[in-house]
This record gives sequence, C-alpha cells and structure tokens, in this order.
Amino acid sequence: MLLTVDVGNTNITLGLFQGKDVFVTFRMNTQAVRTSDEYGSLIAEMLVRKGINIKNIKDVIIASVVPKVMYSLNSGIIKYFGIQPIIVGIGTKTGIKINRTDPREVGADRIVDAVAAYEIYGGPCIVIDFGTATTYDLIGPEGTFEAGVTSPGIQISAKALWDCTAKLPEIEIKKPDSILGKDTISSMQAGIVFGYIGQTEYIVERMKKESGMKDLKVIATGGLGRVIYENTDCIDVYDNELTLQGMRIIYEKNKKRYEDR
Repeated sequence: MLLTVDVGNTNITLGLFQGKDVFVTFRMNTQAVRTSDEYGSLIAEMLVRKGINIKNIKDVIIASVVPKVMYSLNSGIIKYFGIQPIIVGIGTKTGIKINRTDPREVGADRIVDAVAAYEIYGGPCIVIDFGTATTYDLIGPEGTFEAGVTSPGIQISAKALWDCTAKLPEIEIKKPDSILGKDTISSMQAGIVFGYIGQTEYIVERMKKESGMKDLKVIATGGLGRVIYENTDCIDVYDNELTLQGMRIIYEKNKKRYEDR
C-alpha cells in the first residue's frame, strides 16, 4: 500500500491507497509543533485504529507547503515505518512543464493538483483548490502550467470578518436560503458564500477570456469547495481526492528511480 501525505497550511491530510483507489483518509492539525516521535507514533496509531497493518505500507510520498514541519515529519516516517519518503519538489518527475517566471515559486500542492487534473480529466483545464488560500491554476492542452491566481480562502475571509469587527460573531459557513439576509448571521453567510461564488465565476470567466483557450474544463477540490461547486455552473467537476490522486500519479512516475536508490 502507498501512503500519501499532503501537508497544507491548516491540515495534514493522509490517504492510503490500494492500487489506484483511496482506501482510507484521515487528518491532523498542521499548526501543532511535533517531534519526529510524535509524528511517527501518531500516524502509526491512526492507521492501526483504522485496522491497517503498518507493515503493509511499502512506500510514502509527501507534498508540503510548510517547510518547518518537514524535518520532524520525514524523520518520524523513517523511524516508525522504515521508509524513506518521496518528497515532491525540484527534480521530481511530474509530467507537467511550468511556464512561469520562476518555476520554484509554484507550491508542491499546486503541482500535484495540476498533475491529477491533467492526467485524469485532460487539458486544457483550470484547477481550483479551495484551501487556506484559494488557487486558480491554468493548465494548457499539452500539460503546461501556464498561469495562476491566488486569493484568500473562504475560511480566512470569514475569519477576517468576525475578528476585525466588534459585534459580528463567528458563524458556520453555509449558503443561506436567500441572499436577502434578515438577521446578522444570514447576512454574513450571504456575503461570504455568495461573494465567493461571485469571485469564482468572475475569475474563471476572465481566465478563459484572457487565455483564449477553448473547451476549458474547470475542476475544483479542497475544503469548502463543494459549497461553491453546488451553487455555480462554472465548475464542471468537484473531486475531493484530487490532491491525493496527484501524489499517487507522481509516485508512479518516480517509483522506479527510487527503487534503484
């Protein structure tokens, strides 16, 4: 079995694969400062609680946008699983060419999403990841990472609203029945959700127009993305496993090289 580890700014999402299918997923908080023993033992314990024999895990791949956790996380996996993880980064074979001023600026999460979207759904496409930040990435018909847009995530935007105002409460982020809010909570929900739907539709439309690419498919993933997907026609597919599948695909492209180490 293959263990994929997606280290985001808010959560670390782990997925266990049997072949091409995700067998089980679980999450842990990224913000906590942990030692290698804590990472290794916690991941092992989570797997055991899911009924997984950790001896059946043969490989691990990590994609991270949080450098400060990598030493302890990597060391913990080596110590508790006896596996040297594949780290998605410079030199990793992905099949995606990056047409950017500085390719090193593109985060591992965006590369992984681009790989999955292109390999599974084809190009050209726009990949939207509704994470801590929301990213919109344009992938060309030949699998080239052409351009990207980055905006504050839904949760960040909502948190700014109630943290920076004296009387507005922290609320559940969900679509209200109407944009015509009749109370504080529904008016905030309307502003957050409908405002984000509007942002998504405008950015997608503008990216399509400026790129000049026809038949662009729009694939979304991450966090609260389902709420947006269910309330707009501009997103064609919502795939909650996109990032994990991208890591599996990258692993397949690189495993021979790592087997020869």
